[in-house]
Amino acid sequence: MVFILLIVSLLFTPSDDLSKKYMWGQNGHRVIGDIAADYLTPEAREEIDRVLGHESMAIASTWMDKIKSNPTYDHTHDWHWVTIPNGMTYEDTEKNPNGDLINSIRTFIEELKSGSLSAKEEKKKLRMLIHLAGDIHQPLHVGNGEDRGGNATKVEWFDEESNIHRVWDSHMIDYTELSYTELSAAINHPSDQQIKKWQETSVLDWAYEAIELREQVYDLPEDHEIGYKYQYENRDLLDRQLLKGGVRLAGILNDIYGE
Repeated sequence: MVFILLIVSLLFTPSDDLSKKYMWGQNGHRVIGDIAADYLTPEAREEIDRVLGHESMAIASTWMDKIKSNPTYDHTHDWHWVTIPNGMTYEDTEKNPNGDLINSIRTFIEELKSGSLSAKEEKKKLRMLIHLAGDIHQPLHVGNGEDRGGNATKVEWFDEESNIHRVWDSHMIDYTELSYTELSAAINHPSDQQIKKWQETSVLDWAYEAIELREQVYDLPEDHEIGYKYQYENRDLLDRQLLKGGVRLAGILNDIYGE
Protein backbone atom coordinates (compact mmCIF):
# COMPACT_ATOMS: atom_id res chain seq x y z
CA MET A 1 0.00 0.00 0.00
CA VAL A 2 2.83 2.38 0.89
CA PHE A 3 4.55 1.54 -2.41
CA ILE A 4 1.37 2.33 -4.37
CA LEU A 5 0.95 5.66 -2.60
CA LEU A 6 4.58 6.53 -3.39
CA ILE A 7 4.10 5.78 -7.10
CA VAL A 8 0.89 7.84 -7.19
CA SER A 9 2.61 10.78 -5.52
CA LEU A 10 5.45 10.67 -8.04
CA LEU A 11 3.06 10.49 -10.98
CA PHE A 12 1.10 13.50 -9.85
CA THR A 13 3.96 15.69 -8.68
CA PRO A 14 3.83 19.01 -10.61
CA SER A 15 6.52 19.46 -13.23
CA ASP A 16 9.65 21.23 -12.05
CA ASP A 17 9.40 24.86 -13.14
CA LEU A 18 12.89 26.06 -12.31
CA SER A 19 12.02 29.73 -12.68
CA LYS A 20 9.53 29.38 -9.83
CA LYS A 21 11.21 26.80 -7.61
CA TYR A 22 14.69 28.18 -7.24
CA MET A 23 14.97 31.67 -5.78
CA TRP A 24 18.35 31.88 -3.92
CA GLY A 25 17.19 28.71 -2.16
CA GLN A 26 15.99 28.68 1.43
CA ASN A 27 19.38 29.30 3.03
CA GLY A 28 20.37 32.14 0.72
CA HIS A 29 17.27 34.11 1.63
CA ARG A 30 17.63 33.30 5.31
CA VAL A 31 21.24 34.51 5.32
CA ILE A 32 20.16 37.85 3.84
CA GLY A 33 17.32 38.24 6.35
CA ASP A 34 19.60 37.28 9.24
CA ILE A 35 22.29 39.76 8.21
CA ALA A 36 19.76 42.56 7.67
CA ALA A 37 18.50 42.19 11.22
CA ASP A 38 21.96 43.19 12.51
CA TYR A 39 21.87 46.60 10.82
CA LEU A 40 18.42 47.86 11.77
CA THR A 41 18.04 51.01 13.79
CA PRO A 42 16.29 50.51 17.16
CA GLU A 43 13.21 52.26 15.76
CA ALA A 44 13.08 50.06 12.69
CA ARG A 45 13.63 46.90 14.73
CA GLU A 46 10.73 47.79 17.01
CA GLU A 47 8.41 48.42 14.07
CA ILE A 48 9.43 45.25 12.26
CA ASP A 49 8.87 43.22 15.44
CA ARG A 50 5.42 44.78 15.62
CA VAL A 51 4.63 43.73 12.06
CA LEU A 52 6.19 40.25 12.06
CA GLY A 53 5.51 39.33 15.67
CA HIS A 54 7.57 36.29 16.69
CA GLU A 55 8.65 35.64 13.09
CA SER A 56 12.28 36.56 12.43
CA MET A 57 13.33 38.27 9.22
CA ALA A 58 15.25 35.13 8.29
CA ILE A 59 12.11 33.01 8.48
CA ALA A 60 9.93 35.70 6.87
CA SER A 61 12.34 35.81 3.91
CA THR A 62 11.13 32.48 2.48
CA TRP A 63 7.38 33.12 2.77
CA MET A 64 7.07 34.35 -0.81
CA ASP A 65 8.41 31.02 -2.09
CA LYS A 66 6.05 29.04 0.14
CA ILE A 67 2.97 30.69 -1.38
CA LYS A 68 3.83 29.61 -4.93
CA SER A 69 1.59 26.55 -4.56
CA ASN A 70 -1.38 28.77 -3.63
CA PRO A 71 -3.28 29.81 -6.81
CA THR A 72 -4.31 33.02 -5.03
CA TYR A 73 -0.75 34.23 -5.50
CA ASP A 74 -0.19 33.14 -9.10
CA HIS A 75 -0.07 36.81 -10.08
CA THR A 76 3.14 37.24 -8.04
CA HIS A 77 5.29 34.74 -9.98
CA ASP A 78 6.74 37.34 -12.35
CA TRP A 79 7.70 39.63 -9.49
CA HIS A 80 10.77 37.51 -8.72
CA TRP A 81 12.69 38.53 -11.85
CA VAL A 82 13.26 41.21 -14.43
CA THR A 83 14.68 41.09 -17.95
CA ILE A 84 17.28 43.65 -19.03
CA PRO A 85 19.12 42.49 -22.19
CA ASN A 86 22.78 43.31 -22.63
CA GLY A 87 23.31 46.87 -23.82
CA MET A 88 19.90 48.06 -22.59
CA THR A 89 18.71 49.97 -19.56
CA TYR A 90 15.63 49.12 -17.53
CA GLU A 91 13.96 52.30 -18.78
CA ASP A 92 14.36 51.14 -22.39
CA THR A 93 12.93 47.65 -21.90
CA GLU A 94 9.41 46.55 -22.68
CA LYS A 95 7.80 46.16 -19.27
CA ASN A 96 6.13 42.95 -18.17
CA PRO A 97 2.39 43.70 -17.77
CA ASN A 98 2.34 41.31 -14.80
CA GLY A 99 5.00 43.34 -12.99
CA ASP A 100 8.68 42.65 -12.40
CA LEU A 101 11.32 42.56 -9.69
CA ILE A 102 12.32 46.23 -9.81
CA ASN A 103 8.79 47.58 -9.99
CA SER A 104 7.63 45.29 -7.18
CA ILE A 105 10.39 46.36 -4.80
CA ARG A 106 9.72 50.03 -5.51
CA THR A 107 5.98 49.54 -5.04
CA PHE A 108 6.33 47.75 -1.69
CA ILE A 109 8.70 50.41 -0.37
CA GLU A 110 6.19 53.11 -1.28
CA GLU A 111 3.23 51.21 0.18
CA LEU A 112 5.01 50.41 3.44
CA LYS A 113 6.15 54.03 3.76
CA SER A 114 2.57 55.25 3.35
CA GLY A 115 1.50 53.78 6.68
CA SER A 116 -1.96 53.16 5.24
CA LEU A 117 -1.89 49.34 5.04
CA SER A 118 -3.93 47.07 7.28
CA ALA A 119 -1.93 44.91 9.70
CA LYS A 120 -2.47 41.86 7.47
CA GLU A 121 -1.42 43.66 4.29
CA GLU A 122 1.58 45.27 5.97
CA LYS A 123 2.88 41.88 7.11
CA LYS A 124 2.38 40.41 3.64
CA LYS A 125 4.08 43.31 1.86
CA LEU A 126 7.00 43.34 4.32
CA ARG A 127 7.57 39.61 3.82
CA MET A 128 7.55 40.13 0.07
CA LEU A 129 9.96 43.05 0.24
CA ILE A 130 12.40 41.05 2.37
CA HIS A 131 12.29 38.23 -0.16
CA LEU A 132 12.58 40.31 -3.33
CA ALA A 133 15.43 42.40 -1.95
CA GLY A 134 17.22 39.08 -1.71
CA ASP A 135 16.25 37.94 -5.20
CA ILE A 136 17.68 41.01 -6.91
CA HIS A 137 21.10 40.25 -5.43
CA GLN A 138 21.16 36.84 -7.12
CA PRO A 139 22.62 38.00 -10.45
CA LEU A 140 20.51 35.69 -12.60
CA HIS A 141 17.24 37.21 -11.39
CA VAL A 142 18.12 40.09 -13.70
CA GLY A 143 17.82 38.05 -16.88
CA ASN A 144 19.40 38.69 -20.26
CA GLY A 145 16.25 37.66 -22.14
CA GLU A 146 17.95 34.66 -23.74
CA ASP A 147 17.92 31.72 -21.30
CA ARG A 148 15.19 32.26 -18.69
CA GLY A 149 17.57 33.72 -16.15
CA GLY A 150 20.06 30.90 -16.57
CA ASN A 151 17.47 28.13 -16.20
CA ALA A 152 17.96 27.14 -19.85
CA THR A 153 21.75 27.15 -19.60
CA LYS A 154 22.40 23.53 -18.72
CA VAL A 155 25.50 22.50 -16.78
CA GLU A 156 26.84 19.49 -14.95
CA TRP A 157 27.55 20.38 -11.35
CA PHE A 158 29.91 17.72 -9.96
CA ASP A 159 28.48 15.30 -12.57
CA GLU A 160 24.86 16.17 -11.66
CA GLU A 161 22.63 17.57 -14.40
CA SER A 162 21.59 21.08 -13.46
CA ASN A 163 21.54 24.65 -14.77
CA ILE A 164 23.49 27.78 -13.96
CA HIS A 165 20.55 29.42 -12.17
CA ARG A 166 20.27 26.51 -9.75
CA VAL A 167 24.04 26.57 -9.19
CA TRP A 168 23.78 30.14 -7.93
CA ASP A 169 20.54 29.68 -6.02
CA SER A 170 21.41 26.52 -4.16
CA HIS A 171 24.36 24.38 -5.21
CA MET A 172 27.18 26.73 -4.22
CA ILE A 173 25.48 27.61 -0.94
CA ASP A 174 24.70 23.98 -0.09
CA TYR A 175 28.31 23.07 -0.96
CA THR A 176 29.49 24.83 2.20
CA GLU A 177 27.40 22.46 4.37
CA LEU A 178 26.75 25.37 6.72
CA SER A 179 23.44 26.32 8.30
CA TYR A 180 22.14 29.76 7.41
CA THR A 181 23.24 31.13 10.80
CA GLU A 182 26.74 29.68 10.34
CA LEU A 183 27.07 31.11 6.83
CA SER A 184 25.70 34.46 7.99
CA ALA A 185 28.24 34.62 10.82
CA ALA A 186 31.07 33.66 8.47
CA ILE A 187 30.47 36.46 5.95
CA ASN A 188 28.87 39.21 8.05
CA HIS A 189 31.90 41.47 8.49
CA PRO A 190 31.41 44.59 6.35
CA SER A 191 33.36 47.73 7.09
CA ASP A 192 31.55 50.93 8.05
CA GLN A 193 32.60 52.36 4.69
CA GLN A 194 31.07 49.41 2.83
CA ILE A 195 27.80 49.70 4.76
CA LYS A 196 27.54 53.40 3.95
CA LYS A 197 28.43 52.91 0.28
CA TRP A 198 26.09 49.96 -0.26
CA GLN A 199 23.14 51.63 1.46
CA GLU A 200 23.49 54.76 -0.66
CA THR A 201 22.64 52.80 -3.81
CA SER A 202 19.19 52.43 -5.40
CA VAL A 203 17.17 49.41 -6.50
CA LEU A 204 18.10 50.25 -10.09
CA ASP A 205 21.78 50.28 -9.13
CA TRP A 206 21.39 46.76 -7.76
CA ALA A 207 19.94 45.54 -11.05
CA TYR A 208 22.70 47.16 -13.12
CA GLU A 209 25.26 45.63 -10.78
CA ALA A 210 23.82 42.20 -11.61
CA ILE A 211 24.25 42.94 -15.31
CA GLU A 212 27.91 43.79 -14.73
CA LEU A 213 28.39 40.39 -13.10
CA ARG A 214 27.08 38.42 -16.09
CA GLU A 215 30.46 37.93 -17.72
CA GLN A 216 31.80 36.22 -14.60
CA VAL A 217 28.63 34.22 -13.91
CA TYR A 218 28.49 32.85 -17.47
CA ASP A 219 32.23 32.13 -17.70
CA LEU A 220 31.76 28.40 -18.28
CA PRO A 221 34.00 25.77 -19.87
CA GLU A 222 32.99 24.57 -23.32
CA ASP A 223 31.58 21.30 -21.99
CA HIS A 224 29.66 23.13 -19.19
CA GLU A 225 31.05 20.70 -16.62
CA ILE A 226 31.69 22.70 -13.46
CA GLY A 227 32.59 21.98 -9.87
CA TYR A 228 35.58 22.80 -7.69
CA LYS A 229 37.11 25.41 -10.00
CA TYR A 230 33.85 27.29 -10.63
CA GLN A 231 33.03 27.19 -6.92
CA TYR A 232 36.47 28.55 -6.04
CA GLU A 233 36.35 31.34 -8.63
CA ASN A 234 32.86 32.52 -7.65
CA ARG A 235 32.65 31.87 -3.92
CA ASP A 236 33.74 35.37 -2.90
CA LEU A 237 31.29 36.95 -5.34
CA LEU A 238 28.38 34.87 -4.05
CA ASP A 239 29.21 35.67 -0.42
CA ARG A 240 29.53 39.37 -1.25
CA GLN A 241 26.12 39.40 -2.93
CA LEU A 242 24.53 37.76 0.11
CA LEU A 243 26.20 40.30 2.38
CA LYS A 244 25.24 43.25 0.18
CA GLY A 245 21.68 41.97 0.06
CA GLY A 246 21.44 41.93 3.85
CA VAL A 247 23.06 45.31 4.39
CA ARG A 248 20.99 46.98 1.67
CA LEU A 249 17.76 45.39 2.90
CA ALA A 250 18.46 46.87 6.33
CA GLY A 251 19.03 50.24 4.69
CA ILE A 252 15.63 50.33 2.98
CA LEU A 253 13.87 49.06 6.10
CA ASN A 254 15.55 51.76 8.18
CA ASP A 255 14.33 54.29 5.64
CA ILE A 256 10.79 52.93 5.89
CA TYR A 257 10.54 52.38 9.62
CA GLY A 258 13.49 54.13 11.23
CA GLU A 259 12.25 57.71 11.29
